[in-house]
Amino acid sequence: MLIGVISDTHDNLKAIDRASKVFIEHKVDLVIHLGDIISPFSLARLAENLKGVKIIAIYGNNCGEKIGLQTIAKNYDVEISDPPRILELDGKRILLLHGWGPPDLTKEIVESLLLSGKWEAIFYGHTHQRDLKYFSGKLLLNPGEAAGVLQDPSIAIVNLDTLKAKFISLV
Repeated sequence: MLIGVISDTHDNLKAIDRASKVFIEHKVDLVIHLGDIISPFSLARLAENLKGVKIIAIYGNNCGEKIGLQTIAKNYDVEISDPPRILELDGKRILLLHGWGPPDLTKEIVESLLLSGKWEAIFYGHTHQRDLKYFSGKLLLNPGEAAGVLQDPSIAIVNLDTLKAKFISLV
């Protein structure tokens, strides 16, 4: 199973379009959005672009219009919820988080959670910084920000069978 991972789109429709194109080219089976979609029109754009691809999303700290996002999610059969979200896919437990406060705090928390050994992978966003680490064969991944606000825009593709991940630039 191939998973497309995206975070922090911040209403950047061009970034959503570029990321969608990459996900389609890679024939991902699932797209996970790790928060800060922001507005319902952005979620609608992602869902329209990826018709036929399952989308699971969590809210980020800037997703204030939750009722509108829930309405769009329902209309497009997108799963959206508050973090943390635990997925069980092909026998692997994956923890989905957005993040909290400054980047260093978020990194400290997600690394501690991964070291607990309860999940095969933890995917998180919020920091706008790419992060790819392995601890005892467990994957820690932040795809970076898709919007390109603080860093060059990027997403990630994860092979669930091998837990190998790669970043893809949206520049």
